This record gives sequence, structure tokens and C-alpha cells, in this order.
Amino acid sequence: MKKVKKSIGIVLGTVLALALAGCGNNSSAGSNGNAAEAAPGNKDTAAAAEPAKVTPIIVGTGTGFPQVCFIDENGKLTGFDVELLKEIDNRLAQYEFELQTMDFSNLLLSLDTRKIDLVAHVMEKNPEREQKYLFNKEPYAHWRNRIIVAKDNNTVQSLDDLKGKKALTGATSAQAQILENYNKEHDNAISIVYQNGAANDTVSQITTGRVDATLAADFVLPVIDPQSKLKAVGDELSSADILYVLRKDDADSQTLADAIDGALKELKADGTLGKLSTEWLGADVTADEVK
Repeated sequence: MKKVKKSIGIVLGTVLALALAGCGNNSSAGSNGNAAEAAPGNKDTAAAAEPAKVTPIIVGTGTGFPQVCFIDENGKLTGFDVELLKEIDNRLAQYEFELQTMDFSNLLLSLDTRKIDLVAHVMEKNPEREQKYLFNKEPYAHWRNRIIVAKDNNTVQSLDDLKGKKALTGATSAQAQILENYNKEHDNAISIVYQNGAANDTVSQITTGRVDATLAADFVLPVIDPQSKLKAVGDELSSADILYVLRKDDADSQTLADAIDGALKELKADGTLGKLSTEWLGADVTADEVK
């Protein structure tokens, strides 16, 4: 992101031009008596010299979600979420985004403690999160969660079938919330295994029998399992809009959320959002929204 460097260059050019113009005005003032026009305290001159304010925004994201936010073979952070953030940043001159990577489980905690200003990690909006956090209003994706098992597993079709079995999930994820809510009503019937490794470790954990299943959004399976060793089973467990997460009851966060919504509407209208989704996720998962 080169917005800051570019802005600095423009400001320096403007200041230099004003300085040269000021020297010319001072010479004229000496002969014509119009010293007030070139006086240092002149409001119009001061306003023209003042650069536009750019607010830095620390964005928390991850590195272990293939095609979403990950480190490529060249050591570059990229993926659907990352490239979309760059597009949004380019359209919001008043902000400068700085990406900070961390484990998924630390993202919301970092938002709570003001280490970051925004969470970008294909975050689903659910009632539990909505009680505590602010979400922007314009979704940038939408998907449905289902159970994922090994290709040869024909015994699991529902959460009830996972009673007494191990289900893998990421701590603080929307999928974890589904499993935790089920366990609250069914005496902790499912053994929840919280994932420590990257998302692409899911395939090996399931195929080797260390866990029996996981839950995942519909687009995730081909992303983490290109060799088709797993399959999605049963009905959808939930459907959700994908949004950005910010601090609740915070005026600056609300202003940022509104600005992001405006940029996303532009990205949808000109087709950029759909193209990014197809490029990184293999399909346009941006059009269908939860009403």
C-alpha cells in the first residue's frame, strides 16, 4: 500500500509551491503595499498548506487460511481477505490500513485490548458476537456451514451423529460456537478439539482418525482439500453474512464501518468484489446475503 508515501510527496510539492509563491508575494508587497496578502497569519494561506488528515487503521488478520489470508511461496501475505482490504484501502483516502498478522484465536482479544482497530478474517456475524462487537452492514461474502468428514465415512449426517466423537474447530470461530451451543443443550456430548495448526492440517487430522469431523463453510472444502479426501454431509447448520468486526459503542469505529460499507458497495457495483472471490475462492460467494 503506497498511499502514505504518495500523500507525503504531494504535500511536500504543495508546501514547496506555496513557499515559492510566498517569496514572490513578499517582493510585491514591498512595492505595492499589499503585505497583508502574504502575511504568515493569513487564514487562506494556512488552510491551503495544511495536509489532509489520514487516519492509520491497524487491521488484524491471519496467515494460515489457504486462499483467504496466507503466506504464498514468495513469502507474501495475500488471499481473498488481504487483496480485498487493499482495494478498500485504495478507495478510502482518509484512512491508511496496516495489516497485522496473528493467530485467529487472538484476533478478537486484540480488538478488545485496542491492539488492532478492525478484524478481517472472513468473520461470520452471529448473535453471540453481535452482543459484544460492531459489524459493518454491507456483507462481502455469504456462506453456509456443514459437517465435513472423511470420504469413506458414511455414519455421520448430523450433529447428533457426532455424539461421543471428536470434532475439530478453531477456537473463537463461528463453527466452534455451533458446537458449543449444541453441547450446552446435550450435556457436552461432542468432544470438541480446538485446532492449533493451520487450516490445511484439517485433512490429515480427519483422514488419520485423530478427529472424526469438522465444520466448515461451503467454499472451504475445495480450498483445504484439493485432492478430495473429505466430503460435506447433512443439511446446512447455519448460514451467515461475512463482515468486518470493530469495537462496539465507539464513534470512530462506526465512522470507519460506514466508510467501508461505501467502498464495498462500489466494489460490488463495478464487479471487483465478485472477481476477487472467483479468483481466490473458486466461485463468487459474494452475491447471496442473509436478510
